[in-house]
Amino acid sequence: MIALVDYGSGNLRSVYKALRHVGADVRIVQRPEELESARAAVLPGVGAFDDCIRALERQELLEGLKRFIQSGRPFLGICVGYQALFERSEEFNSCALGLALFRGRVVRFRDQPGLKIPQMGWNQIEILRPDCPLYRGIPSGCYVYFVHSYFPRPESESIVATRTVYGEPFASSIWSENVFATQFHPEKSQRVGLRLLRNFVDLAGD
Repeated sequence: MIALVDYGSGNLRSVYKALRHVGADVRIVQRPEELESARAAVLPGVGAFDDCIRALERQELLEGLKRFIQSGRPFLGICVGYQALFERSEEFNSCALGLALFRGRVVRFRDQPGLKIPQMGWNQIEILRPDCPLYRGIPSGCYVYFVHSYFPRPESESIVATRTVYGEPFASSIWSENVFATQFHPEKSQRVGLRLLRNFVDLAGD
């Protein structure tokens, strides 16, 4: 079973349908004890960093997710679910502390002439870690779907799995041991996104 974390503001329906499409047994969870029997977990996200963190805290999921990740089971964060893995965000003078699994901050795209913020639409990923199991069968340079104004800036380049350029280069996904996370939305990225999710489901043995 793959646990899909519901904290009240994630892009739940689309992610649920995409995981089901690739054959996963998915259960929507709202409490930390519901994670105990899961083979893997997915934290989706849309909206603001602080809203995500505070909702997870209210449902006691912040510590629950930390324990889940420490258990070594596969974890996938999507969009704000990716950003939440870092220490802090600059969004709206954010004061919430993230999961802090990785050092780094979530920053906004710099204003540049002709650059529309948020980035909304298709863009390419350059795969920097071809050994990352999430990208098995996915070619570098393929297009995926983004909707965001902010992105994490990891202090360690070693965890960066893919890079994308939108006015400036940024880490569009990361990988460290059992933790995977993408700034783009695989559930909206058609064939490429479904292949990525299928690879994740395979890791879970689901």
